[in-house]
Amino acid sequence: MTTKEYDGATIELDAEGYLTSLEQWTPELANELAAEVGLTLTDRHWLAINYVQADYREMKASPGLRRISANSGVPMKELYQLFPKGPGKLVAKIAGCPKPKSCL
Repeated sequence: MTTKEYDGATIELDAEGYLTSLEQWTPELANELAAEVGLTLTDRHWLAINYVQADYREMKASPGLRRISANSGVPMKELYQLFPKGPGKLVAKIAGCPKPKSCL
């Protein structure tokens, strides 16, 4: 586990850079995490992020890419455009959720 400073707040990250607790997450932090990988979040990004958080709270596990695509209103092809190079992992990280079990 490591800690990192974001906008004056200290957050705890696991070995892969995911938040250790969703309670640490804020929309501002999501924007900072996205900016680190070169993304500017749009309304379409937020559809996926909000779905991942809601699903995580209900299921106690991050959803896989197929479930995100089927239930967020963002088709699979668009998820790959919005969150390049591993959309399942990237949207979970920006949403403050653990890495999905279905992602290597």
